[in-house]
Amino acid sequence: MLASLLVVLMAGAVLSQVKVDPNLPRYTKGPSLTGNLSAVGSDTMNNLMTYWGEGFQKLYPGVNIQVEGKGSSTAPPALISGTAQLGPMSRKMKREEVNAFEKRFGYPPTRVIVAIDTLAVYVNKDNPLGCLSLSELDAIFSSTRKLGWPEEITTWDQLGLGGKFDGQRISLYGRNSVSGTYGFFKEKALNGGDFKNTVKEQPGSASVVQGVSQDLFGIGYSGIGYKTSGVKVLAIAKKKGGKCYLPTVENALSGRYPLARPLQIYVNKNPNRDWDPLIKEFLRYALSYEGQEMVIKAGYFPLPAKEVKKQLEALGLK
Repeated sequence: MLASLLVVLMAGAVLSQVKVDPNLPRYTKGPSLTGNLSAVGSDTMNNLMTYWGEGFQKLYPGVNIQVEGKGSSTAPPALISGTAQLGPMSRKMKREEVNAFEKRFGYPPTRVIVAIDTLAVYVNKDNPLGCLSLSELDAIFSSTRKLGWPEEITTWDQLGLGGKFDGQRISLYGRNSVSGTYGFFKEKALNGGDFKNTVKEQPGSASVVQGVSQDLFGIGYSGIGYKTSGVKVLAIAKKKGGKCYLPTVENALSGRYPLARPLQIYVNKNPNRDWDPLIKEFLRYALSYEGQEMVIKAGYFPLPAKEVKKQLEALGLK
């Protein structure tokens, strides 16, 4: 799904720099709205959902928006129970999550792709390392090494670093299992393998980056939107000896960077009923020119007009 989406995105995106597609529709304010809107799900998308919420409330002061970002796995139960109308997720719903939703409502949840993220691999800013292959990442973080690296990587000298890094153990920082980031990294970097039990699981994306920034010998993975001056982002190669690519917009949209992913919001839309006005207008805002400006503000990559138009038409949101 991601590979085909990226092909579509390439056709409409300006790859020289991160900017909003000028052909995106400007948001036109609808009728006055009041009520409560709750978003429960991805920690990765927490800042983005907050930005959207603030912008939406300026347009509709009578709407109260609450955002809770504890991990993508919390979104499906919240949608099923009705405690949230918006389920932001940094991964696609699993089959069993979709099945549980369908069992409750008789139809599947509606998925809306709202932005593109690159999952970044961070080291301390004073670490001289520049690139890792996926197989090396697997050997660093995984106990199963499904990508074929011949030995477990536990110290920095195994990656060619000397001086004060020689013989020093690698400190691992990651997310907990309710996180979509955890699941995505497990799938793409570990080929579905098992994490080492030495990974320091963090409750949020910012915590991973903070941990690495304070640990000279640390390495961790988190969304690119959480980068700080205390860390450095590594380039990633698909294979050892292959070309290394940083998580830039060009490399994400071309598919060269192997840890790119769509960010999405799931909603409960009965196919036999009209859209709930609050949900409809929020999604229209998120997919507008103004909404995609917030995507850049949050550190992610905006969608091109071609992809937005396709979604708006398919969802009946125009």
